[in-house]
Amino acid sequence: MTYFQPDKIKIGVLGGGQLGRMMIQSAINYNLYICCLDPDANAPCKAIANEFTKGSLTDYDTVYKFGKDKDIITIEIENVNIEALKDLQKLGKKVYPQPEVIEIIKDKGLQKMFYQRNDIPSPDFFLVENKSQIEKYKDFFPFFQKMRTGGYDGKGVVKLGHPNKIDHAFEVPSVLERLVDFDKEISVIVARNESGETKCFPVVECEFNPEANLVEFLFSPANVKKNVEKQAYDIAAKVAEKFGIVGLLAVEMFVTKDGKVLVNEVAPRPHNSGHQTIEGNYTSQFEQHLRAILNLPLGETAITKPSVMINLLGEKGYEGSAKYEGLTDVVKFKGVYVHLYGKVTTKPFRKMGHVTVIDDDLNLAKKKAITVKDLIKIVS
Repeated sequence: MTYFQPDKIKIGVLGGGQLGRMMIQSAINYNLYICCLDPDANAPCKAIANEFTKGSLTDYDTVYKFGKDKDIITIEIENVNIEALKDLQKLGKKVYPQPEVIEIIKDKGLQKMFYQRNDIPSPDFFLVENKSQIEKYKDFFPFFQKMRTGGYDGKGVVKLGHPNKIDHAFEVPSVLERLVDFDKEISVIVARNESGETKCFPVVECEFNPEANLVEFLFSPANVKKNVEKQAYDIAAKVAEKFGIVGLLAVEMFVTKDGKVLVNEVAPRPHNSGHQTIEGNYTSQFEQHLRAILNLPLGETAITKPSVMINLLGEKGYEGSAKYEGLTDVVKFKGVYVHLYGKVTTKPFRKMGHVTVIDDDLNLAKKKAITVKDLIKIVS
């Protein structure tokens, strides 16, 4: 199959958000023909995809019709119609990641049971169908309650600190995950192609916005001990192998106070914890994903320079047409790379873009990143 001549094959992407947009930006370098499906008529991918279709990602007929004339189908979001993807597979379409993998990962309950079955270290948990069942586990508090499906970007997760204070708990099927006394949160992105070649990107460290429960800063490389780094690589590779995934898998992990590594959750696609790879690594996560689903040799993942990624979030108190303050000041700095996602409207804590800062010294990059964060404001 010829990949690098336009119109020879069609790659269909379910989802037209910022991840798809950056995937297309990488695909352009290889003359790949990318078609996107998204329910938003103004999705970030619309302006740069070879073909753009407005439609539901969860409707069987829409997804099946979209995929029928595509050679390879991939995703940039997990909330898609699995049955349509399974039937497209039966037609001989290559669907990567495989529908069976997406099906497990999109349900946090199935995901946790998968770790349990495969002896992958992860926090202890219980499954509940509704709020009233939480009381059965009052002797095991505190928990993080996570909706089994539908949560994203910090939504669908709530902390339950005491059994007598669960008014804010979700009234839906959920995972109750025991609270972990962790030192830091890290992530490893691992790629695996159809031939079984596997490569991990270096471990990165995540710093969260406590109010939005979103990554605010990402540091590459992570400041962790060698034994922690080895655990993280071994676990990420094992998870990818057990799933048998073709494509990219972001493995988010906790590092406990006593140096153990536990899987928090995974995403079967390019991920926020890999954005810095565009400028900070030999191969970006987006190019690596394309290499994996095309069964090409995987690219070198090593760091070229230490980097910090800053998520650009919509300011509190603003909702409407997006306006960007401070960009003129930021682009004067050496080693600062701005990525805006093309979203027309902003709202509090919406991901509107990111900035990567690279430097020979990670501490200097961190200082510059704090300045960047203070300068850029997204208002309406």
